[in-house]
Amino acid sequence: MSWHPKIPLHVFVFLVPGVLIYTIFSAWPLIDTLLLSLYEQDDSGARHFVGLANYNILLFDNEWSNGFWNAMWNNLKFFVIHMLVQNPISLLIAALVSNRMLKGANTYRTLIFFPTLLSVVIVGFIWQLILNPLWGVSETLLGYIGLDDYFDAWLGMEPTALITIALISVWQFVGIPLMLIYTALLGIPDELSDAAYVDGASPRRIFWKIKLPLILPTLGLVSILTFIGNFNAFDLIYSIKGGLAGPNFSTDILGTFFYRTFFGFQSSLGSPTMGATVAAMMFFVILVAVMIYFYLVQRKLQRYQL
Repeated sequence: MSWHPKIPLHVFVFLVPGVLIYTIFSAWPLIDTLLLSLYEQDDSGARHFVGLANYNILLFDNEWSNGFWNAMWNNLKFFVIHMLVQNPISLLIAALVSNRMLKGANTYRTLIFFPTLLSVVIVGFIWQLILNPLWGVSETLLGYIGLDDYFDAWLGMEPTALITIALISVWQFVGIPLMLIYTALLGIPDELSDAAYVDGASPRRIFWKIKLPLILPTLGLVSILTFIGNFNAFDLIYSIKGGLAGPNFSTDILGTFFYRTFFGFQSSLGSPTMGATVAAMMFFVILVAVMIYFYLVQRKLQRYQL
């Protein structure tokens, strides 16, 4: 006699809508994009199966590979800036506002998180005005602290444009990792800190030796979310530098490169099949990073906790 486990009806009631929504709006578009990347479209609009030829063109043909690898390199720099600036600042601020002795912590938390609620288009427009060399206020503000000689058209120069936009992104989104780290710190029992304080440990030593090791899984999660967010970035750079991601493609990342490839820009025509290939490469890059995180980093963090 075979045994068939009975699945309660409420399981279907709660799971089926979510599965349908995920399948229709996430899984199927992803599969369709991966399939489209295996085709080539001729001038008549007809599509022909070409296998992995599009990937070979994207990675090795000079007409496409130069732009793709430039976008990939810029995307990596964009991510590194967030990892080295945004996440350490988030950790520092979270440690400060989680201190029970700090007055006005709720206000500070709210003010820091507020920019994440703003439209990226508004943020890009405002910072363009602030950093404008002709009528922006940056040079005046720097003059108040004697640093006006260092002011320049940072958004208009190739070496500094991407760094400037990355720092603008850090300013806007630093509140998200802040709240994640802050929540993890609140989850640490007060008894651990109190016991260490009674034993003579300073607040700084308590943080580095007790609290920080306990929130390592959260820091790992913040890191992989930062990677995914940065390699999906598009709107901020587009709102500030447009589809060409100037000057001279110095701010071009995979998102803007995909936009120009798929939809075309100015006099260049778009290619849905090559655009799907770029999107598929973005997916594979993120997938590999997530797999490395779960199979190497997350496992070690779990063993460390145990």
